[in-house]
Amino acid sequence: MKIALIGATRGIGLQVLQQALAQGHTVHALVRNPAKISQTHENLTLFTGDARRPVDVEVCVAGCDAVICALGTSQGEEPVEVEGTRAILQAMHSQGVRRLIAVTSIGVGDSKDQVPMFFKVLMKTALRKVMAAKEEQERLVKESGLDWVIVRPGGLIDGPPTGQYRHGLDKSIIAGQVRRSDVAAFVLQQLTDDAYLRQTPAIT
Repeated sequence: MKIALIGATRGIGLQVLQQALAQGHTVHALVRNPAKISQTHENLTLFTGDARRPVDVEVCVAGCDAVICALGTSQGEEPVEVEGTRAILQAMHSQGVRRLIAVTSIGVGDSKDQVPMFFKVLMKTALRKVMAAKEEQERLVKESGLDWVIVRPGGLIDGPPTGQYRHGLDKSIIAGQVRRSDVAAFVLQQLTDDAYLRQTPAIT
């Protein structure tokens, strides 16, 4: 499969990049700074640009079968999720690409009660702008008319994939730690699995 990956330089996006190539996929990755991707591969094409610029995203998405949005915002940064998602959706409609897998977070939307109390406090203070951006991001995706899956991970940690995680739509799933590599593996599964089509599975 040919995948357009937005948000490839760190975190879950970098794990998606590495695992997708290992699985034999072709990857178009949109990056602001190509130097941040040290990996080279015959199936990897880097596109230099800004995820918030529709023209840059469209060049990356052209000819792809699906898009994975792994955009994230670190503390202290201005959120990019809303502008980036608008650009992605515009490019997908323009290019006729229908499959979108977007990564947000447990705590967004109807999963607010699936996080521990300390995180609820963070959501209303330090993470307020980021969580608001993710709320709007999910709204845009849900109203897009595309074939989407929104993946909501719990607390992210590093480490090799374990394959040991819980996922689903059950509101009894409470956010705990989950490896970025495991989330990436789950994200890639959604490219061809319709079990969560137009739904918002949590993973923890």
